[in-house]
Amino acid sequence: MTKLLELKSLYAGYDDKVILRNVDLIVNKNDFLGIIGPNGGGKTTLLKVILGLIKPFKGSIKFNNADDNLIGYLPQINTIDHKFPIPVREVVLSGLMSHKKLFGRYRNEDKEKAKGLMDQMGVLHLRDKNIGELSGGQLQRVFLCRAIISDPQILILDEPNTYVDNNFEAELYTILNQLNDHMAIIIVSHDIGTICSHVKSIACVNETLCYHDSNIINEDQLKTYNCPIDLITHGDLPHRVLKKH
Repeated sequence: MTKLLELKSLYAGYDDKVILRNVDLIVNKNDFLGIIGPNGGGKTTLLKVILGLIKPFKGSIKFNNADDNLIGYLPQINTIDHKFPIPVREVVLSGLMSHKKLFGRYRNEDKEKAKGLMDQMGVLHLRDKNIGELSGGQLQRVFLCRAIISDPQILILDEPNTYVDNNFEAELYTILNQLNDHMAIIIVSHDIGTICSHVKSIACVNETLCYHDSNIINEDQLKTYNCPIDLITHGDLPHRVLKKH
Protein backbone atom coordinates (compact mmCIF):
# COMPACT_ATOMS: atom_id res chain seq x y z
CA MET A 1 0.00 0.00 0.00
CA THR A 2 1.08 3.57 -0.72
CA LYS A 3 1.04 5.55 2.50
CA LEU A 4 -0.16 9.16 2.01
CA LEU A 5 -0.59 10.44 5.57
CA GLU A 6 0.57 9.28 9.00
CA LEU A 7 -0.22 10.65 12.46
CA LYS A 8 1.81 9.30 15.37
CA SER A 9 1.19 9.82 19.10
CA LEU A 10 -0.48 13.13 18.28
CA TYR A 11 -1.87 15.52 20.89
CA ALA A 12 -3.73 18.65 19.78
CA GLY A 13 -6.14 21.31 21.01
CA TYR A 14 -6.48 25.02 21.63
CA ASP A 15 -4.55 27.22 24.06
CA ASP A 16 -3.87 24.90 27.01
CA LYS A 17 -6.85 22.61 26.42
CA VAL A 18 -6.08 19.17 24.99
CA ILE A 19 -8.83 17.90 22.66
CA LEU A 20 -7.04 14.96 21.04
CA ARG A 21 -4.80 12.55 22.94
CA ASN A 22 -2.32 10.00 21.61
CA VAL A 23 -3.88 9.73 18.14
CA ASP A 24 -2.40 7.31 15.60
CA LEU A 25 -3.75 7.14 12.05
CA ILE A 26 -2.49 6.03 8.65
CA VAL A 27 -4.25 6.96 5.40
CA ASN A 28 -3.23 4.92 2.37
CA LYS A 29 -3.89 5.44 -1.31
CA ASN A 30 -7.52 4.60 -2.20
CA ASP A 31 -8.64 4.44 1.45
CA PHE A 32 -12.25 5.50 2.07
CA LEU A 33 -12.36 6.42 5.76
CA GLY A 34 -15.46 7.47 7.67
CA ILE A 35 -14.89 9.51 10.84
CA ILE A 36 -17.63 9.43 13.48
CA GLY A 37 -17.93 10.55 17.08
CA PRO A 38 -19.87 12.82 19.45
CA ASN A 39 -19.93 16.60 19.22
CA GLY A 40 -16.89 17.98 21.01
CA GLY A 41 -15.04 14.68 20.68
CA GLY A 42 -12.34 16.11 18.42
CA LYS A 43 -13.42 15.41 14.83
CA THR A 44 -13.06 19.03 13.75
CA THR A 45 -9.75 19.37 15.59
CA LEU A 46 -8.45 16.29 13.77
CA LEU A 47 -9.38 17.83 10.41
CA LYS A 48 -7.70 21.12 11.33
CA VAL A 49 -4.47 19.30 12.17
CA ILE A 50 -4.52 17.39 8.89
CA LEU A 51 -5.29 20.57 6.94
CA GLY A 52 -2.47 22.43 8.67
CA LEU A 53 -4.79 24.97 10.31
CA ILE A 54 -3.46 24.17 13.78
CA LYS A 55 -0.20 22.62 14.94
CA PRO A 56 -0.20 19.62 17.27
CA PHE A 57 1.05 20.07 20.83
CA LYS A 58 3.22 17.01 20.37
CA GLY A 59 3.50 13.94 18.23
CA SER A 60 3.93 14.05 14.47
CA ILE A 61 1.98 14.39 11.25
CA LYS A 62 3.74 13.29 8.09
CA PHE A 63 2.71 13.58 4.47
CA ASN A 64 4.57 11.00 2.46
CA ASN A 65 4.32 12.82 -0.84
CA ALA A 66 5.64 16.25 -1.79
CA ASP A 67 2.92 16.78 -4.39
CA ASP A 68 1.13 20.13 -4.00
CA ASN A 69 -2.13 18.41 -4.96
CA LEU A 70 -2.20 16.31 -1.81
CA ILE A 71 -5.48 17.49 -0.21
CA GLY A 72 -8.83 18.71 -1.50
CA TYR A 73 -11.29 19.96 1.11
CA LEU A 74 -15.08 20.30 1.15
CA PRO A 75 -15.98 22.32 4.28
CA GLN A 76 -19.29 22.50 6.08
CA ILE A 77 -21.37 24.88 4.01
CA ASN A 78 -22.54 26.82 7.08
CA THR A 79 -18.94 28.01 7.59
CA ILE A 80 -18.85 29.80 4.22
CA ASP A 81 -19.52 33.52 3.84
CA HIS A 82 -22.49 33.49 1.46
CA LYS A 83 -22.37 37.29 1.11
CA PHE A 84 -18.91 37.34 -0.44
CA PRO A 85 -19.42 38.65 -4.02
CA ILE A 86 -17.77 35.91 -6.07
CA PRO A 87 -19.32 34.02 -8.99
CA VAL A 88 -19.57 30.24 -9.07
CA ARG A 89 -16.98 29.84 -11.86
CA GLU A 90 -14.37 31.73 -9.80
CA VAL A 91 -15.09 29.61 -6.72
CA VAL A 92 -14.45 26.44 -8.70
CA LEU A 93 -11.27 27.82 -10.31
CA SER A 94 -9.96 28.96 -6.91
CA GLY A 95 -9.25 25.30 -6.22
CA LEU A 96 -6.28 25.78 -8.58
CA MET A 97 -5.03 28.92 -6.84
CA SER A 98 -1.83 27.28 -5.63
CA HIS A 99 -0.94 26.27 -9.20
CA LYS A 100 -0.96 29.69 -10.80
CA LYS A 101 1.38 32.61 -10.31
CA LEU A 102 0.32 35.55 -8.19
CA PHE A 103 -1.81 37.84 -10.39
CA GLY A 104 -1.54 35.23 -13.14
CA ARG A 105 -4.47 34.08 -15.22
CA TYR A 106 -6.05 30.68 -15.35
CA ARG A 107 -5.24 28.68 -18.45
CA ASN A 108 -7.86 27.80 -21.03
CA GLU A 109 -7.54 24.14 -20.03
CA ASP A 110 -8.24 25.11 -16.41
CA LYS A 111 -11.42 26.89 -17.48
CA GLU A 112 -12.50 23.92 -19.59
CA LYS A 113 -11.89 21.56 -16.69
CA ALA A 114 -13.94 23.77 -14.38
CA LYS A 115 -16.71 23.88 -16.96
CA GLY A 116 -16.73 20.09 -17.25
CA LEU A 117 -16.93 19.63 -13.48
CA MET A 118 -19.74 22.16 -13.14
CA ASP A 119 -21.61 20.36 -15.89
CA GLN A 120 -21.07 17.01 -14.14
CA MET A 121 -22.41 18.42 -10.86
CA GLY A 122 -25.39 20.11 -12.51
CA VAL A 123 -24.37 23.70 -11.74
CA LEU A 124 -23.03 24.87 -15.09
CA HIS A 125 -26.11 27.03 -15.62
CA LEU A 126 -25.22 28.84 -12.35
CA ARG A 127 -21.64 29.70 -13.33
CA ASP A 128 -22.24 33.47 -13.50
CA LYS A 129 -24.30 33.70 -10.30
CA ASN A 130 -22.77 34.86 -7.03
CA ILE A 131 -22.61 32.18 -4.35
CA GLY A 132 -25.02 34.17 -2.16
CA GLU A 133 -27.78 33.40 -4.66
CA LEU A 134 -27.41 29.63 -4.31
CA SER A 135 -29.23 27.11 -2.15
CA GLY A 136 -27.32 24.94 0.31
CA GLY A 137 -27.41 21.96 -2.03
CA GLN A 138 -26.15 24.04 -4.95
CA LEU A 139 -23.32 25.41 -2.81
CA GLN A 140 -22.34 21.88 -1.88
CA ARG A 141 -22.04 20.93 -5.54
CA VAL A 142 -19.98 24.03 -6.33
CA PHE A 143 -17.53 23.47 -3.49
CA LEU A 144 -17.16 19.81 -4.38
CA CYS A 145 -16.06 20.97 -7.85
CA ARG A 146 -13.57 23.28 -6.16
CA ALA A 147 -12.26 20.48 -3.93
CA ILE A 148 -11.51 18.06 -6.76
CA ILE A 149 -10.45 20.34 -9.62
CA SER A 150 -6.75 19.93 -8.69
CA ASP A 151 -7.02 16.10 -8.67
CA PRO A 152 -5.96 15.77 -5.00
CA GLN A 153 -4.60 12.56 -3.56
CA ILE A 154 -6.78 12.91 -0.44
CA LEU A 155 -10.29 14.37 -0.52
CA ILE A 156 -11.68 15.46 2.87
CA LEU A 157 -15.41 16.11 3.31
CA ASP A 158 -16.83 17.63 6.51
CA GLU A 159 -20.50 16.68 7.05
CA PRO A 160 -21.36 16.63 3.32
CA ASN A 161 -24.91 15.35 3.93
CA THR A 162 -25.98 18.42 5.89
CA TYR A 163 -27.14 20.54 2.95
CA VAL A 164 -27.29 18.03 0.12
CA ASP A 165 -30.69 17.86 -1.52
CA ASN A 166 -32.32 14.45 -1.84
CA ASN A 167 -31.80 14.35 -5.60
CA PHE A 168 -28.04 14.80 -5.20
CA GLU A 169 -27.33 12.59 -2.19
CA ALA A 170 -27.27 9.28 -4.06
CA GLU A 171 -25.38 10.95 -6.91
CA LEU A 172 -22.83 12.34 -4.44
CA TYR A 173 -21.87 8.91 -3.18
CA THR A 174 -21.73 7.54 -6.72
CA ILE A 175 -19.28 10.34 -7.55
CA LEU A 176 -17.25 9.67 -4.40
CA ASN A 177 -17.03 5.97 -5.20
CA GLN A 178 -15.72 6.86 -8.66
CA LEU A 179 -13.23 9.36 -7.24
CA ASN A 180 -12.02 6.72 -4.78
CA ASP A 181 -10.53 4.82 -7.71
CA HIS A 182 -7.73 7.40 -7.85
CA MET A 183 -7.77 9.24 -4.52
CA ALA A 184 -8.22 8.51 -0.82
CA ILE A 185 -11.36 9.92 0.79
CA ILE A 186 -11.93 10.98 4.40
CA ILE A 187 -15.53 11.81 5.29
CA VAL A 188 -16.72 13.18 8.64
CA SER A 189 -20.40 12.55 9.29
CA HIS A 190 -23.04 12.04 11.97
CA ASP A 191 -25.01 9.97 9.47
CA ILE A 192 -23.35 6.66 10.29
CA GLY A 193 -26.13 4.72 8.56
CA THR A 194 -25.34 6.31 5.22
CA ILE A 195 -21.55 6.35 5.39
CA CYS A 196 -21.37 2.71 6.51
CA SER A 197 -22.88 1.82 3.15
CA HIS A 198 -19.97 3.44 1.31
CA VAL A 199 -16.77 3.69 3.38
CA LYS A 200 -14.16 0.95 3.71
CA SER A 201 -13.08 1.71 7.29
CA ILE A 202 -14.21 3.77 10.29
CA ALA A 203 -12.42 5.91 12.87
CA CYS A 204 -14.25 6.68 16.11
CA VAL A 205 -13.00 9.96 17.55
CA ASN A 206 -13.78 10.86 21.14
CA GLU A 207 -10.62 12.48 22.54
CA THR A 208 -8.69 9.44 21.35
CA LEU A 209 -9.03 7.70 17.96
CA CYS A 210 -10.00 4.06 17.52
CA TYR A 211 -9.57 2.68 14.02
CA HIS A 212 -11.91 -0.04 12.72
CA ASP A 213 -10.74 -1.75 9.55
CA SER A 214 -14.24 -2.40 8.20
CA ASN A 215 -17.47 -0.56 7.40
CA ILE A 216 -19.42 -3.04 9.55
CA ILE A 217 -19.58 -1.91 13.16
CA ASN A 218 -21.86 -2.84 16.04
CA GLU A 219 -22.91 -1.16 19.26
CA ASP A 220 -20.59 -3.23 21.47
CA GLN A 221 -17.62 -2.15 19.35
CA LEU A 222 -18.69 1.49 19.63
CA LYS A 223 -18.84 1.16 23.43
CA THR A 224 -15.35 -0.36 23.40
CA TYR A 225 -14.15 2.62 21.36
CA ASN A 226 -15.77 5.01 23.88
CA CYS A 227 -17.92 6.36 21.04
CA PRO A 228 -21.42 7.11 22.50
CA ILE A 229 -23.58 6.28 19.49
CA ASP A 230 -26.29 3.62 19.37
CA LEU A 231 -26.98 1.58 16.25
CA ILE A 232 -30.35 0.26 15.16
CA THR A 233 -30.48 -1.97 12.11
CA HIS A 234 -33.43 -2.16 9.73
CA GLY A 235 -32.85 -4.67 6.96
CA ASP A 236 -29.52 -4.11 5.27
CA LEU A 237 -29.28 -0.41 6.13
CA PRO A 238 -28.03 0.55 9.62
CA HIS A 239 -29.43 3.70 11.24
CA ARG A 240 -28.37 5.38 14.41
CA VAL A 241 -29.83 7.38 17.27
CA LEU A 242 -27.97 9.27 19.95
CA LYS A 243 -28.19 8.14 23.54
CA LYS A 244 -29.83 10.40 26.09
CA HIS A 245 -27.52 13.22 27.04
